[in-house]
Amino acid sequence: MAGPGFPRRGWRFWTINVAALLGLAVTASLGRWQLQRAAQKEAIEAEIVGRAALPVLADSALAGADADTLIHRRVALHGRWLAQRTVYLDNRQMFGRPGFFVLTPLELSPGAVVMVQRGWIPRDFQDRAHLLPVATPEGPVEVAGRVAPPPARLYDFAAAPQGDSPIRQNLDLSAFRRDTGLPLVPWTVVQTGAASEGLQRDWTPVTSGVERHYGYAFQWFGLCALIVVLYAWFQFIRRPRAA
Repeated sequence: MAGPGFPRRGWRFWTINVAALLGLAVTASLGRWQLQRAAQKEAIEAEIVGRAALPVLADSALAGADADTLIHRRVALHGRWLAQRTVYLDNRQMFGRPGFFVLTPLELSPGAVVMVQRGWIPRDFQDRAHLLPVATPEGPVEVAGRVAPPPARLYDFAAAPQGDSPIRQNLDLSAFRRDTGLPLVPWTVVQTGAASEGLQRDWTPVTSGVERHYGYAFQWFGLCALIVVLYAWFQFIRRPRAA
């Protein structure tokens, strides 16, 4: 029984209280989690920027190095293109246009080959299988770039083997190493510099997407604040009168 001066609270009041508390706990927790993810992504971006600022690595520094310590480092490679093993990855975009990423193995020495993401060419919409010409110099070349993981994998509708076609949806380095017998290293190099050899190289900057997490955190905290406002309004300011 309610005491003097204290209104009686029914089941509706306590149900709304519990629901509001649960809503506040969930939205606040999700907002904090998004802030934690943003902090983690900011640390990753700082590491990427720091590695990019380190001195350029030469061929001799790459032998036997751990792949995790090389990613995002700048490199200067010297070797010979294995043009007959060039691969064209389909459905890749640059400037918002569909086309191909062109990858060619570069033989650094008889026991080391690295797959180089050389650049991008647009698609021929008249003939999907037609590839625009790409110049591949013979003899020794020097390639400036940065170490990167293999290209992002897209959903592959065709599960059938690629065969001898240079056009592929994805590239599995392990499978490519096994099929070709090339001693490929488990990472790639993204070639940088001005457009040349029929290839464009306006690569998308490497980012961690930290802005997205801040946006999600703002939404969750905004929803949390909305619950507080609605709770106060309907429970105390405009509390319905008892019949």
